[in-house]
Amino acid sequence: MNFTDKNILIVGGTSGIGKAIAAQLAATEARLWTASRHAPEDTDRITHLPLDVTEMEKDALQELPDTLHGLVYCPGTINLKPFQSLKPEDFTRDFDLNVLGAVRVIQACLKPLRAAKGASIVLFSTVATKAGMNYHTSVATAKSALEGLSKSLAAELASKQIRVNTIAPSLTDTPLAQQLLSTEEKREASRQRHPLGRYGRPEDIASLAVFLLSGQGSWITGQSLSVDGGLSSLRPI
Repeated sequence: MNFTDKNILIVGGTSGIGKAIAAQLAATEARLWTASRHAPEDTDRITHLPLDVTEMEKDALQELPDTLHGLVYCPGTINLKPFQSLKPEDFTRDFDLNVLGAVRVIQACLKPLRAAKGASIVLFSTVATKAGMNYHTSVATAKSALEGLSKSLAAELASKQIRVNTIAPSLTDTPLAQQLLSTEEKREASRQRHPLGRYGRPEDIASLAVFLLSGQGSWITGQSLSVDGGLSSLRPI
């Protein structure tokens, strides 16, 4: 996949899946920008912009280039509690980060995305929007809204040659998920839960994101693509 002279912004590109996407793109000729609260450890070929998507200033992304070929929005939450333990504020926080944060960033990037005359937006959902899962009511609600945003945007922006797709992973070995993989017992239970016999690696998800950003994914838009080891769709006998 050729990213020569392509400008890509990764929001949340300093940890987990976003970091893996940045690493794969850094191996190409892409010009990378990351935006997050913390700067990346490796700044080779990367320009970092400090950003808190929940308190985003109007000019927070003004240093982006005039043309942007790809936008990846990675921030997410894992707020797993019984429904009766959740407060309305929990739903509000999850919605603000996952949905409104994406709205703010995409609106700020629309002009340079249009200028590319062939751009790609990649968002991140969760397996829990397709497979009902205990304790996921808050995050699944927010991510379901994000999928609705993605599909509607894909329709609206198609005439501008901007593609919008969502990736829906299952449990992946990232810093955000460490509490769920903190013991060998938890890790083994997670392996057994997935038909392919393992939980995800950041690289598994990053590879699809890079494909969707590339010219090879140029006829794909409006999709929510599951990368979940078969969890959402398979019931092995």
